[in-house]
Amino acid sequence: MGKVFTIPVTPDPGRRKRERSTDPRYVEGQRLLVEAMRYLAQSDPVQNKEAIHLLSEHFRTQFRMTDSPLRMQ
Repeated sequence: MGKVFTIPVTPDPGRRKRERSTDPRYVEGQRLLVEAMRYLAQSDPVQNKEAIHLLSEHFRTQFRMTDSPLRMQ
């Protein structure tokens, strides 16, 4: 069996976390994915079910929850 080495790091309460700023490219990418899913769902939802699912999975895994295509900042 191998040994696991950990290097303990004590948290620094004085260190402030950096504020995340919304990248317009991510928001635009989200908006395009949402529009593509809407188009596919309106044209033929049964036949395009797999494509919608694929886009939905990409949408949910590639973007931060704080970025939203519905709120333009």
